Amino acid sequence: MKNAWKVGRIAGIEIKIDSSWIIIFLLFTFSLAAFYFPHTFLLVNHGYYWLLGLVTSLLVFASVLFHELAHSVVARRQGEKVEDITLFILGGVARISEELKEPKKEFYLALAGPASSFVLGGFFLLLSFGLKNISHPLQIASAYLAYVNLVLGGFNLLPGFPMDGGRVLRAVLWRATGDLKKATRIASGVGQGIAFFLIFIGLVQFFRGNLGGLWMVLIGWFLHSASVQGYSQVVLRSVLQGFRAADLMERNFISVNPELPVETLVHDYILKKHERVFLVTDDDIFLGLVCLEDVKKFPRSRWPELRVSQIMTPVEKIVSIRPEANGDEVLNSLVNNEVNQLPVLENGRVVGIISRTDLLRILQLRTDLGI
Repeated sequence: MKNAWKVGRIAGIEIKIDSSWIIIFLLFTFSLAAFYFPHTFLLVNHGYYWLLGLVTSLLVFASVLFHELAHSVVARRQGEKVEDITLFILGGVARISEELKEPKKEFYLALAGPASSFVLGGFFLLLSFGLKNISHPLQIASAYLAYVNLVLGGFNLLPGFPMDGGRVLRAVLWRATGDLKKATRIASGVGQGIAFFLIFIGLVQFFRGNLGGLWMVLIGWFLHSASVQGYSQVVLRSVLQGFRAADLMERNFISVNPELPVETLVHDYILKKHERVFLVTDDDIFLGLVCLEDVKKFPRSRWPELRVSQIMTPVEKIVSIRPEANGDEVLNSLVNNEVNQLPVLENGRVVGIISRTDLLRILQLRTDLGI
């Protein structure tokens, strides 16, 4: 997720917060402080509602982080590399560098998240009983956190890919059939079915006057998109087997000189060639990438005086790949680094470029041919 801020590290794993997380955090805090807590217990000082709402919201997302950390710990123990954990509007996601190679690994990794949520839910439930005769507001907050964690664990166990339950289902089918693509297709289909059901229920609630139904529609839409994308990635991985970066790259790429004026870049390259991204080279030596977004950072009045070298993303910040890298490495580099273009370098010189569009075109051609 590109609009994410790094907020720290836990056990060496980078923790990020997506910009969309702010929206749901504020909504949680507002709903707890303005509605849920005031309707559950009465206090003279209304500021306490907001303080308790803020702390409870933070603990809700700490619970989501705990869920993702459980996935990460199991992944590490299985020898996998965890890139980072990102919290966003619909929860969180732990990013693992490579697709798991064994169904057993996926089975245990997928179960770790819901199990941790159930454990945390049990902890808060016991805490709420312990606080019964000590503090009614804290007891209510603890019971709420218990409910959230138990729902989080239960919802994630729904057998629809890419939710945890869907990954468990895929692992079982994968083990039974020995075919990852078939297992993913079935689990993805179940996930899409659950997504449509959630969207239907959400719309029914909305038209009955319950605005919370829109939230269920959003979750259903997200689940459907993730199910389709997850299956597409598995199909694409199977298609790319046996390919190298040299086989996938586009050799007839357009490059620009670092001393080219930005105004010339806009009129002679972006507008005339209808491209958004260009390699920056000098005597075939790769120096960086320049794109439409780089140009838009500066007012039009400065375009004549600025040079491409002043606005480009330098080579040290660009993800690149070797010509001999296999298809799986290519896809991992594009997906894990969230980039759309991948320069192919040989001894510091650009020999080609691979884009997501190129890979999807290969997939479409092979699908049309029935391969």
